[in-house]
Amino acid sequence: MTTTYYDIFNGDADGICALHQLRLAEPREATLVTGVKRDIRLLEQVAHVRGAELTVLDISLDSNRTTLLQLLDSCRVFYVDHHYAGDLPLSPNLIAHLDPSPEICTSLIVDGLLGGRFRGWAVAAAFGDNLHDSARKAAAALALSEAQVEGLRELGELMNYNGYGHTVADLHLPPQALYAAVQPYADPLVFCAESQIPALLRQGFADDLRLAREAKPLREKAHGRIFAFPAAKWASRVAGVFSNERAREKPDMAHALLVDNGDATFMVSVRAPLARRFGADSLCRAFPTGGGRAGAGGINALPAGEVEDFFEKFFEVFSP
Repeated sequence: MTTTYYDIFNGDADGICALHQLRLAEPREATLVTGVKRDIRLLEQVAHVRGAELTVLDISLDSNRTTLLQLLDSCRVFYVDHHYAGDLPLSPNLIAHLDPSPEICTSLIVDGLLGGRFRGWAVAAAFGDNLHDSARKAAAALALSEAQVEGLRELGELMNYNGYGHTVADLHLPPQALYAAVQPYADPLVFCAESQIPALLRQGFADDLRLAREAKPLREKAHGRIFAFPAAKWASRVAGVFSNERAREKPDMAHALLVDNGDATFMVSVRAPLARRFGADSLCRAFPTGGGRAGAGGINALPAGEVEDFFEKFFEVFSP
C-alpha cells in the first residue's frame, strides 16, 4: 500500500527553511500545505486526511490541537515547532520535537536533528526570526566570512518579509513557489548568487520599508512603543520586518504594531524586549486569534473595541 505524504509548514523563512533542510536530507514527494505567516491553523486544511504521514513545521500545536487529535486516530505525525504548545497529546502516532525557548526557531531544531548538515539554511531562518545572536552562534561553525554571514542575514529577512500579508495574493511570491525555488540548492549562498528571486524581494522590501519608516509612535512609554499602519498591502507585507527593526533599534523596549485590516479589526505584531525575551505569547493569547512565542507574538484580528484594552495590557505585561 502506497503511503500518502503531506508537508505542512508556515509560509515564512523559518517554515520554508525547516522543510527544505528535511527534504534535502530525505527527499520525498508530498502534498504541500502552507499559507501566509499568520495562517497558523493549517491542519484544518487536511482535517479530512486519513492514513497518511504528515510533517508539520513551525505552527503552534496548541492552535491546531483539535484537528491534530482527530488526525492522530489514523495518521502518523512528525511535528517540529518553537511556539507555545500546551500539553503534548499522548499518542504513538505522534513524534514531536518542541522547544519554546526564546532563542530558538524551528529551523534550528531541525538543524540539531540533522547534525548541522544544511546549517546555512537554519542560519538564514534564525536571522529571519530576528534571532541574530542565535544565527551568528550557529554560523560560527561554518567558517564563513562576515560578508557571507550578512548574505544569509539578508536572505532570511527577505524570505520572512515575503510571508507577511492578509492573503497569499498580497505576497510577492506564494510560499509554495518560494519553497520550490530554493529546492535545488543545498547552499543558500549559491541560491543568492544564482537565483533572481532575492533581487525581486529586495526591491519590494526597500519600497515597503521606505513607507513604513515614516511612521511615528502612536503610544510611547519608557519601556514600550506602539506603532500603527493603514490598511494597505505594503503595510501588511512589511509588518514583521518593521517590528523586528524597531526591536533591534531599542532592545530594552517592547514593541507593538497595529495594521488596519480594513474591517474594524487590526493585525497586531508584538516584540518583547530583545534584552528580556518573554511575555509576547501570553499577551497575544489573551485575545482571540492571538498566539506566538515568548519573544514575538501576534493577533490576527483584534477588534477595534479592544484596542485600548490591548494598549493597557501591553504596557502592563512589559512593565519593568
